[in-house]
Amino acid sequence: MSQNAFVYTELQISAPFDQVPWQRINNAIKAQPGFINKTWLSGVGNLSAGGIYAFDSVVNAQKFVTGYFPEEAKGFGVAQTTRVFDAIATREASLDMNSAHYGAKFDQIPGAFVYTEVQLHVLPFDNGPWRDFNPILKQQPGLLSKTWLSGLHTGTVGGFYAFDTIENAKRFAIDYFPTETKALNAAFYTRVFDADATKTASIDMASPFYA
Repeated sequence: MSQNAFVYTELQISAPFDQVPWQRINNAIKAQPGFINKTWLSGVGNLSAGGIYAFDSVVNAQKFVTGYFPEEAKGFGVAQTTRVFDAIATREASLDMNSAHYGAKFDQIPGAFVYTEVQLHVLPFDNGPWRDFNPILKQQPGLLSKTWLSGLHTGTVGGFYAFDTIENAKRFAIDYFPTETKALNAAFYTRVFDADATKTASIDMASPFYA
């Protein structure tokens, strides 16, 4: 299956990842129509749980965020965040950033992930400034990979990054990224995740970061 959509999720919980019933959840998600892979996420500092997923179509991604996932959140008794992104629109930009979602391999496994989303409306995505930002992003210490994200319907611009260490991921999210969004005069959203904590669960879900 080819990926045509990405999904981001986050549950408003605070639990060490080894207390999350990921085996049960993995089995349920694998049965969802159009599911390709998932990388589990465990929040640094707040221990939230979530994931970045690839689906074969926008339609199946929408079914997931409107059907399965709200029921999963309800089972935990918590609020949730979901986003659907157009994977086709960002393919060229992501390939240029060594995106694991498009087959890039690394010499080391990630130590951390970063999710970003900027409150801009950029449609079509290719009209946006990714060609200007990619060379700068490639210089960020510890960056292994970025998958660009383009919000379905909203045109928000974001990314899912892999870093070598949590320290470098935090420097990026706290020190560099606000300078980028200031230049764009836009509000933004960032999250930093511990990749080591979720490695086993992600491998079980065919995460491209451990292929």
